[in-house]
Amino acid sequence: MVNIGDTAPAFTLRATDKREVSLSEYEGKKVVLVFYPGAFTGVCDKEVCSFQDNMVALNDADATVLGISVDSPWANAEFARKYNLEFELLSDLDRTAVNAYDASFVGLGGLDGYVSANRVVIIIDEAGMVQYRWVAENPGVEPNYDEVVAAVKAL
Repeated sequence: MVNIGDTAPAFTLRATDKREVSLSEYEGKKVVLVFYPGAFTGVCDKEVCSFQDNMVALNDADATVLGISVDSPWANAEFARKYNLEFELLSDLDRTAVNAYDASFVGLGGLDGYVSANRVVIIIDEAGMVQYRWVAENPGVEPNYDEVVAAVKAL
């Protein structure tokens, strides 16, 4: 399990334009990883919109937000377009980051054996260390957005 104080596990995932994006590209920056179960699934819609609503505060704190799901780049691109998201959505097709960050959820929507991302928020500091970790009890629970913004600002 990735805990507070651990070095953030590296990953390379696909962006909505299919280019590879690596966590190492953000070395020396604050990064907020927002794992979400699936595009266009009610609570996920509210979650990405809530992060979008907080982008000014997060940008003011010099933080980069990266949304991560197991959805395809095409689904993520449409999700980002629909909600005019100003942050990158990444596709973890082989569940590399989901597994590395202990952010998996099995059985989303009653699909036995289907592994998606759970709703998890990780904040990584400029030194690449995990400084905040929140995990939903179940995918229907949203994070406390004010707490996330405050945690980023405190770094």
